[in-house]
Amino acid sequence: MKKFILFVFLIPCLLSIHAQQTLLFRNEKLSAEERARDLISHLTTNEKIALLLYNSPGVPRLNIPSYNWWNEALHGVARAGRATVFPQAIGMAATFNDSLIQTMANAISDEARAKYNAAVKNNNRAQYLGLTFWSPNINIFRDPRWGRGHETYGEDPFLTGKMGSAFVRGMQGMDHRYFKTVACAKHFAVHSGPEPLRHEFNAVISNSDLRNTYLPAFKTLVTEAKVGGVMCAYNRTDSQPCCANHLLLQDILRDEWQFKGYVVTDCWALDDIKTYHHYVKTDAEAAAMAIKANVNVECGNTLKALQDALQQHLLTEKDIDASLQINLVTLFKLGWFDKKTPFDNISPAVVDNEAHRKLARAVAAQSMVLLSNKNHVLPLSKNIGHILITGPNANVSNVLMANYNGSSSKCVNFVEGITAAVSASTIISYNQGCSLTDTTMQDVYWQINDADAVVAIMGLSPLLEGENGDAYLSEAGGDKKDIHFPYAQLKYLKALRNKTKKPLIVVVTTGSAVELKEVEALADAVLLAWYPGEEGGNAAADILFGNYNPSGRLPVTFYQSNNDLPAFDDYAMKGRTYRYFTGQPQHAFGFGLSYTNFSYTGLSVSSTSDRYIFNFKLSNSGKFDGDEVAQLYVKRLNAGSDEPVQQLKSFKRIHITRGKTITASLALEKKDLAWWDEQQHAYVVYPGKYEIGIGSASDHILLKQVIEVK
Repeated sequence: MKKFILFVFLIPCLLSIHAQQTLLFRNEKLSAEERARDLISHLTTNEKIALLLYNSPGVPRLNIPSYNWWNEALHGVARAGRATVFPQAIGMAATFNDSLIQTMANAISDEARAKYNAAVKNNNRAQYLGLTFWSPNINIFRDPRWGRGHETYGEDPFLTGKMGSAFVRGMQGMDHRYFKTVACAKHFAVHSGPEPLRHEFNAVISNSDLRNTYLPAFKTLVTEAKVGGVMCAYNRTDSQPCCANHLLLQDILRDEWQFKGYVVTDCWALDDIKTYHHYVKTDAEAAAMAIKANVNVECGNTLKALQDALQQHLLTEKDIDASLQINLVTLFKLGWFDKKTPFDNISPAVVDNEAHRKLARAVAAQSMVLLSNKNHVLPLSKNIGHILITGPNANVSNVLMANYNGSSSKCVNFVEGITAAVSASTIISYNQGCSLTDTTMQDVYWQINDADAVVAIMGLSPLLEGENGDAYLSEAGGDKKDIHFPYAQLKYLKALRNKTKKPLIVVVTTGSAVELKEVEALADAVLLAWYPGEEGGNAAADILFGNYNPSGRLPVTFYQSNNDLPAFDDYAMKGRTYRYFTGQPQHAFGFGLSYTNFSYTGLSVSSTSDRYIFNFKLSNSGKFDGDEVAQLYVKRLNAGSDEPVQQLKSFKRIHITRGKTITASLALEKKDLAWWDEQQHAYVVYPGKYEIGIGSASDHILLKQVIEVK
């Protein structure tokens, strides 16, 4: 009798489990779109609204677990414990090596899947352990004062599009059915400071600047790399809040570019629509506007007001369903509801493993830019007798980590990297010498007397530049008030120079352009290290002692003076970046020295229906093997007033052994000659003559060829 009663009691439970197993959204043979539609049909309105939030509670009655959409992977899996910390994004751009960045992003997504697999096994559904990553940041770094500029790939739309696409492909994987992880292009659009005003400012721009500078990288990631997510920005663009902007999110993103992925708000951006932009008066209005503009996930709480919006007839339940459909398709393509995916066996053993550490070191080495090298003082001998290492950034980890970073199991700072690189007989002295900003200096001069070289690690820090509220030493809310080199450090550098005639090498850490004229006048050599990740100390030592020939190139213009900059809050591109700046920079976009010498000769051109091929001879006539970054720039003759001085349209990193000459080629896609025409409201390839320049930097063109487009 007891067994019968127990069986009767279990019948409803068994039927419920059977029903859930037979629901169509559980059927892995159906498409993600079909499964999403079926799931929506089983949801209540409150459940639908909850699934639109970044911290979705799931649907327990359907055995749908909670999911947190908020994860970061700017230069490695971030904020989720142990992970390989690669160089900051600006350093990635300086490699001018998109294939390397794709390899790096593939390693990051391996670590992401490994951490997710472990988290699911341990039933840990916390923030930062999911598979939807809000990276990369592909805003154009239009002004070096912007604190978050080091999160980007620099000032050029073409380079940003190439690097961003490589990152996306590495993150999302190549499986025909499943995303490995989902990348997200942010912040859409026209967003690059000032940081303290980001929740309220209105970026007023011309259609030409919008279409020719601020949108091209987003278009490339959407139409070519097929990025799975786009994050809308806090600010307004031409008076409309970006997260309720019909032109950006519907007309351009969905209709023109045919974007099929999900749109997520920047965190609490919907609240800004009411509180700071004063564009609406209620949360219900803001929530309805966002949903009708094609937002699919909110980082924030404003969408909880959708019930009120429904009651006020500001939108319909069909609008909510349409938004949620895209959200759920993303999760189905991640395999969130499936029993098995191709990535389930990625083990935690990949996290910050030796292979990834070697990769981090390689990316860091390729990112570093040699800015000056008087009398070929570098590389130093590994058997040098005595080195003094000094400076506020020599023995700290924050300049390695930057922001939006993970936690490395072993960071190698500059003191450690240099110490490991030299002979056991080399004496290493270390003294901080000065702080980032305090003019009080320590007495290190007694250590200089016997030193055969001084290596000073100085510059900026994530404490001085970063996101609003994070860079707590910033006097401008995360931004920089100007681009002056920190006065306290410059004072210390002058004192060092006065005390020694031996080689004085400055390694500059920074995420943005700073004034370096005085620094370069004082130093015998200057190496730009950016924020180089967990292997930064080893990578810098590889260059300083000749294990690696420097080959990084500047993805931003280094101006001579703060006076070269237009007003920070002016979003017009006139006078900004190498594309529109007509003055003389300290170092031009694309610049970077080597320990060897490269020469370019013998340019010839051929063409197909969709591209031009430029062939030339590239020779290494120096004493070191090395990489040259060949760059192709386009200048339209008889250009209009809104067109750039020149534009990067192709590049290639090429390894050449010493004494060798190779035939190299650069391809120019004809579509990349297109320009948004204000009168025609369309991209147009203008007929006429174009000057093609090939060389090692935007100001070092060594070969020229004029082509004519009919």
